[in-house]
Amino acid sequence: MAANGLAPDTPSGAEEAARRAPRAGIGLRHPHYGELMQRLPALGFIEVHSENFFADGGAALAVLQQAREHYDVSLHGVGLALGSAAGVDPWHLDRLARLVQRVAPVRVSDHACFARAPRQAGTPALHANDLLPIAFTDAALDILCANVSQVQDRLKRPILVENLSAYLSFSDDTLAEPAFFAELCRRSGCGMLLDVNNLMVNALNAGAADPLASCLAFIDQLPLGIAGEIHLAGYCQTEDIVIDDHGSRVRPDVWTAYAHALRRFGSVPTLIEWDTDVPALDVLLAEADHTSMLLRDQAGVAS
Repeated sequence: MAANGLAPDTPSGAEEAARRAPRAGIGLRHPHYGELMQRLPALGFIEVHSENFFADGGAALAVLQQAREHYDVSLHGVGLALGSAAGVDPWHLDRLARLVQRVAPVRVSDHACFARAPRQAGTPALHANDLLPIAFTDAALDILCANVSQVQDRLKRPILVENLSAYLSFSDDTLAEPAFFAELCRRSGCGMLLDVNNLMVNALNAGAADPLASCLAFIDQLPLGIAGEIHLAGYCQTEDIVIDDHGSRVRPDVWTAYAHALRRFGSVPTLIEWDTDVPALDVLLAEADHTSMLLRDQAGVAS
């Protein structure tokens, strides 16, 4: 027996708390496949874009299945086009359902956007291959609720729906975006994937007098318990527009808004997104470590 009376292989209270401490996740990206599997750093989860793993076999799926042996996996889609009046593509939903069955992810998510538009009868819907913004109206909410419910029925689980970074808005909006998401989640039973970086991008592009205050107000208008995952990323600021490019470190004001979200919602699982100009793995892990520190602070767990 150890001096503390525990069997040698029994973790102490501090060790057990450290093991259970919340940790951030990172996106599993191709440049890091080999190094990540070799090093197996401590992470809360890994996230992948669902559509990249729809094939029935191949190297990418093999890597994901190997990673699943060590990490929880969150599936984040970009192709369901949940806000499309043309409905959800049955083929896409079938492939997603098969992937969910294979991977048993901790979460499944996609965006509050549209991309599908109907064409003449008997021809496939036109797909824009982009995340296009939806209007915040009762009619758009009805469409989104119906499509989310269809997906959830097929997957036999609730999903998360992400707020979009948008570079235009509709003049006929009748609902504030936080109220729109609150009603979506209430009616469909889904949760929200809160992208804090998108809040900042939208506030800057809208010319908000105080972009950070705008982000904090958005967060405060969301009901408690709505956020099932949070995304953090960097953005690119040009002379004319702010672009949500996921290509740099998280900006200071986004960290501030994130800390505010944690105080409101608790230690929500959080992802560092980095999809362009992908850095060395250690850079990505450093961002995740900082996120994990904030998560532990909120949870009251020592680092």
